[in-house]
Amino acid sequence: MHLGTTAAAISTVKTGVEMTAAKPRTRIQEMNRALVLGAALEVFSGYGFRGATIDAIAAEAGLSKPNLLYYFASKEEIHVTLLEGLVDTWLAPLRTLNADGDPTCELLAYVRRKLQMSRDYPRESRLFAQEIVQGAPRMHTSFSSDLKVLVDEKAQVIHAWMIAGQIAPSDPHHLIFSIWSLTQHYADFDVQVRAVLGEGRDPIDEAEEFLNTLFTRLLAVRP
Repeated sequence: MHLGTTAAAISTVKTGVEMTAAKPRTRIQEMNRALVLGAALEVFSGYGFRGATIDAIAAEAGLSKPNLLYYFASKEEIHVTLLEGLVDTWLAPLRTLNADGDPTCELLAYVRRKLQMSRDYPRESRLFAQEIVQGAPRMHTSFSSDLKVLVDEKAQVIHAWMIAGQIAPSDPHHLIFSIWSLTQHYADFDVQVRAVLGEGRDPIDEAEEFLNTLFTRLLAVRP
């Protein structure tokens, strides 16, 4: 298991229960929660929500089922806790898009950050994609609030750059969507990509060079 990046990605997640808890958790309790979440990420990303079980997560974490249920009441609670952390992690690169920066540089940097996330968080990306494909039943509220607000805000920034003639005109929302699809593909379809490219090639490094050229041409203002 790769629990290091998982623990970092979820370390700031707080559920409603956490926010109102009268007694802070001990260090061991925090470590065990991170252990459970790391194990759950492995199981959920491999088998999906429906295919995952509490027993499988407990076995992956090396804990007994009763011990696991001490930290999380249900499979649903574990899944939602993971997804809440992922939403914040996934939105972080877009938040850094600076309205005062050079438009092309800002957007190319966003592409690189998203590619790096595909390298660093492939299981998280697959878990996120599974939730979306299923209609986001456990995260619909977050998608319709936090996600929409941020994307709309950054779309306005991109639109302003286009109006000012700093980058070529297009639909800002679909520009963002295209960045998502062309970067997260390398995490969600990693097996397919590597099978086609063959051994000895680094998909992310090659993708960065290709997408840098692609988006540079797309964004260039034509005379």
